Order: sequence, then C-alpha cells, then structure tokens
Amino acid sequence: MTNPYVGILVNDSLYAGIPLGNTQYEAIQFYDEAGKQYGVTPCYFRIQDVQIETMKVYAYVKDGLNFEQQWLDLPKVIHNRAVYLDQASYQKFEAWAQHGIILFNRWNRYSKLRIHDILLKNDRIRPHLPGTYPATMKNMRIMMSAYDSLIIKPTNSSIGRGVMKMDRLARSWQLIYPASMKLSNKIYRTVRFRQYFPLTLRHKIQSRTYMIQQRLPLATFEGRPFDLRISAQRGATGEWGITGIVAKVASRKLFLTNVAQGGEVRTLPDILTTEYPQLNLEHVLSQITDFSLLVANHLSTELPYLADVGLDVGITKDGFPLFIECNGKDQRYSFLEANMQDIWKATYYNPIAYAKFLLDGGTPAL
Repeated sequence: MTNPYVGILVNDSLYAGIPLGNTQYEAIQFYDEAGKQYGVTPCYFRIQDVQIETMKVYAYVKDGLNFEQQWLDLPKVIHNRAVYLDQASYQKFEAWAQHGIILFNRWNRYSKLRIHDILLKNDRIRPHLPGTYPATMKNMRIMMSAYDSLIIKPTNSSIGRGVMKMDRLARSWQLIYPASMKLSNKIYRTVRFRQYFPLTLRHKIQSRTYMIQQRLPLATFEGRPFDLRISAQRGATGEWGITGIVAKVASRKLFLTNVAQGGEVRTLPDILTTEYPQLNLEHVLSQITDFSLLVANHLSTELPYLADVGLDVGITKDGFPLFIECNGKDQRYSFLEANMQDIWKATYYNPIAYAKFLLDGGTPAL
C-alpha cells in the first residue's frame, strides 16, 4: 500500500525553484523527511496546477534525489504555504472544500486590526494588548494625548514594511518613516512638527489602511528593544503547541526588530541571563508559552483552518508578555539564524504530523 499524499500549496517563485534545488527560505527537504516518519508523501503545487473538474493536480514529488512532476489525485489534506488574496482563489478553495478537501491555514493574511479586535474579546488576553485604533487624523490626536510614543503601521503588510514611529519631544513631535514600502528600503527620514501633521503622514494614511498603536514598553538587550517570534502549531495530536521561541533584537540604527529590517536574532535564555538575571527563566518561559497558547486557541475559534502561525510577542523588563502581531505565514528562518536547527526542523515536521492526524480522521479541539 502506498503512502497517502499530503499537499503543500506553494507560490510561483518557490515552485519554479523546486527542480533547481533553490527553494529560498523554505527547507522543503524537511517536509519529505517528516513524510517518511509519519507515513505520508508530500507533493508540491500551485493553485493553477489543480484541475477541479477531474480533481487532479500536476505536482512535484520527490523521486530518489530529484523532483518529478506527476498527475495525482488532489490530496485530501493540504498545507497552505502560499499567499492567495483574490476572490477567484477564495472561490477555488471553496470548491476544493465542497469536494471534501481540507486546506489548513487556508487564509494566511489577516488584517492586523481584525486580529486585534478578535483578541479584545478575551478578558485574559486584553491586558496584554497595546492601545490600538484605525489610523485617522482624529484617532491620531486621541493617541497623542494618551501616549508619548506611537507606532503607525499598515494593517496588511509584513516583515516591518511601511512601519513609522512618532515620539513626543519637549515642544513638538517627531515622525520617523521609511522612504519607500520596498523591503530593500534602507532610508528612513525624520520630520518634526507641532500643530499640523506632516503632509507625508497624511498622504500615507489616506492612500492605504494603517493602524496606530501605543509603542509598547519592551525589555531591551544592550539598550535595544527586543521581541520574540513564537512558532505556534498544531501537531500530531491536533492540539496547539509551542514549537520554538527566538528573540529578535532591533538594530542599533532603527526601532524595528524584524530581521529583514536589520534586526538580529538571539536566544531568550542568553538575553535574560545577561540583562535580567533577577528574573526566573523558567517562570518567564512558562508565562510566554501559556500566553501564546491562549492567543492561538482563541484566534482559532474565529479563524477557520488555522493551524500554523508565528506570533510576535514582547515582554516588559518584568517578564510580562505583550502581544504585538500574528503572522499567518510564519517565516521560520529566524530559528536557523539563531542556530536553533532542531526547532527550525520541527516547524516543518509539525504541519506534516498534523496533516497525518487529519488524514486519520482527527478533528481539532477548536
């Protein structure tokens, strides 16, 4: 009896790199290793490779040392590692579901404001959330009267793109903003103002949807704020678990902790033992883990098919967790850069384990 297939839905650029062995930040060899452990065979395809009329897919499958394209029955369980945001793709996913196909992490780009609003409903999570409003001129005034430092960010961007910071000075405010939305942008500009908002700020807020948040009192490492990327995943039992935690430290030149924006990675034990020896490491880790599981479980009550997320969580100097944002398509390479190879590998194994759980008829608790 041959092993059942598990689909890995990928984007165009990753798909093109599979036969060349160049899959960018995705280490798909771990999916294949996990498949051997759990008795399934991963196959890789894009949304346009599926023929819904025949329920067939033209997919890459590992054959010895190489990948070969084959026509297969569309797998009953598919792990989404691509981003499809258009209505036509959504309708295709609905058609797959009507044929009994389970696509987990089906939708992996949620508005940051929507995530915030969902989390606000939970009394236990609410104390960990920053003050947050949609970015309008009126709301800007409200937030400026309440806080001395603010973060303004697009509600649908990732890896730090487009994020601005505003700080109260003695007699004015200072805005720091990126010269462009490009990931490669290295230029940040500064403008001071008193009564009237800078024209560039008005233009940005009017051209796309932003949110404005209280800048959280994050703990620091060597004088730089840091936060944590936390991999929360469903695994072999169908339950949520915390696969790994890695710290991201802001660069010396910028306020962003994103690795893509010049931040660096560290392990949390290294930071705490160096900067906060008064804190009990096990207690802090327990707090962070419990909080992250609470967030993942609560989000999955309102976001269907959620199974694999990257949470950005900060801590205060006292170790109290602070929620920053949720990433529906977790970039796992932070674990690799922190030399946490076992954790990095586990982030690939867990989705395969969860797929096997679903293939065997398992139903998630939430």
